[in-house]
Amino acid sequence: MKCRLIAAGTRLPGWVNDGFREYQKRLHIPLSLELVEIPIATRRAGENPLRAITREGETMLAAVGREDYVVALEVTAKSMTTAQVSAWLAERLRDARPLALLIGGPDGLSDACRERANQSWSLSPLTLPHALVRVVLAEQIYRAMSLLAGHPYHRA
Repeated sequence: MKCRLIAAGTRLPGWVNDGFREYQKRLHIPLSLELVEIPIATRRAGENPLRAITREGETMLAAVGREDYVVALEVTAKSMTTAQVSAWLAERLRDARPLALLIGGPDGLSDACRERANQSWSLSPLTLPHALVRVVLAEQIYRAMSLLAGHPYHRA
């Protein structure tokens, strides 16, 4: 199954890219992880920030496939334990629809992204830097897939 992280932000620090790639290379069958970077929308002087968020959301949604199961990463959404993420991913694998995980920029996701999402998910009640979310999310997907495969990586 194809899983794409559609994430706001480009030209991130090397440690972010290295961390993401480390988990990305560990995932291949039955789930492959791809990163689609969306530029953070620039704000014009005096412009309402919602306009920039809307432009960013339009770019994100253009990267979402028609058949994708879309998950909006939101701090206020419901969180899941690792075991729940593993069971959820097993369900997604049975469903066989491509998975698109939306990670907003510093100001979050647009309303249009939230409306398109089939589900919202919170990694933590903490507000995390959007760059760090990539690494945490990739690790949790790897951990959940390891749990499904009976691999010893997950030792809860």
